[in-house]
Amino acid sequence: MRNLIVLFTAAFAFAACPAGAPAQEYQPKSIQFLGVPEYSDQELLEAAQLKPGISLSVEAMKDHAKLLMDSGVFDNITFQFTGVDLRYILTPAASLYPIRLANLPLPQGSELDAKLHEHVPLYHGKVPADGGMTDQVRSALEEVLAARGLKVTVEAVANAGVAQGKSGAVVYSIVSPPVVLGEIHLDGKSPALEPQAEQILKTLAGAPYDLEGSRSQIATYLGNYYRDKGYLEAAIEAAAQDPIASGDSIKVPMQVSFAPGIQYRLSGVRLAPDLVVTQADFDHQVNIHPGDIADGQRVIQNWEFISRQYHNRGYMQARIHALPSFDREKGTVVYDVTAEPGPVYTMGALTIENVSADLRALMLAAWKMPAGAAFNEGALRNFFAIGDANPTLARVYAATNCKYTLNLNDSARTVDVVLRLEKKH
Repeated sequence: MRNLIVLFTAAFAFAACPAGAPAQEYQPKSIQFLGVPEYSDQELLEAAQLKPGISLSVEAMKDHAKLLMDSGVFDNITFQFTGVDLRYILTPAASLYPIRLANLPLPQGSELDAKLHEHVPLYHGKVPADGGMTDQVRSALEEVLAARGLKVTVEAVANAGVAQGKSGAVVYSIVSPPVVLGEIHLDGKSPALEPQAEQILKTLAGAPYDLEGSRSQIATYLGNYYRDKGYLEAAIEAAAQDPIASGDSIKVPMQVSFAPGIQYRLSGVRLAPDLVVTQADFDHQVNIHPGDIADGQRVIQNWEFISRQYHNRGYMQARIHALPSFDREKGTVVYDVTAEPGPVYTMGALTIENVSADLRALMLAAWKMPAGAAFNEGALRNFFAIGDANPTLARVYAATNCKYTLNLNDSARTVDVVLRLEKKH
């Protein structure tokens, strides 16, 4: 709870004023701020709208203290006038949070912090979850954007971490007009993109803009495209350019730098001897072989195959690690694969949804994984195989979309399974 407390020394008394008479004013020899060394006297004077040498009534002293309290930066303020000095004793707020710009086309960092500090003297990179400073920063951001020719409406929302009293941020977003990605183009030093990659960038143009997410999205989409062609070390960076007010929206052009690197071919995959999959079984199922282009999708399918073998033995939290070793002179890559199995999970409860009572009874009779048995996701997938089902179930499965949901109970190490059948459209 925030408190504003008034103290007076015994050595100084305030004379009562007749009704209707102007309040008596006093000129403090000095105005002091105690308890918050992180703020300068000048910052606090500006925030409280005070000036040295000013004459103040008692109510005015209180009003200036209230300006500080309303900022939300302090939990308690006590002010005391001794007849000579005016002292404000401040207790800083227990929690202040960094700001995050969602879709504001402004580079977040020291330069922006300096501009915000010019508008909001007590801003040091953090704001309260609510309170005057939060709104002052919002207004300052609108002014900074207006100076760049962008008339916008900004809102501030404390994210879930702040609401729960945990680490988080206060997120500032432009709510109008909409902010979208503008034209995305290569810088002058990058090689030309393949036509399909150019199409990816054209597709992204017009999507909602996010300060961090848009750069990441461009790098991810282009990176995935080139890694799927064996360019495993492709380097892609995207940077926002000056925003443009265009009609009823703001467009943020992006510039991309791109270096594809080497197109690698697979040299081999070496499995650790303690994996549940033998090297022979792994080599038998692979659809990518030494000498083939190490395209990302087929490489990833190898790790998914290994992961499934762990899931079929109840290791539902198994982690597969594939460490690449590059021979850049030969343009080849070899992977060394290890695994962290984690604990074994057993079968928990089985629920079957969206079926009649008779069909549910028939499916329960066909279910072969009792509660307490090591969970086998492969057996679950095979449960819907038409060829393995009895004729009645085979007809039902052929006419429906068979879906399942796995709910892991980490404390009990069990897996609850929900089966659901939906008619095909």
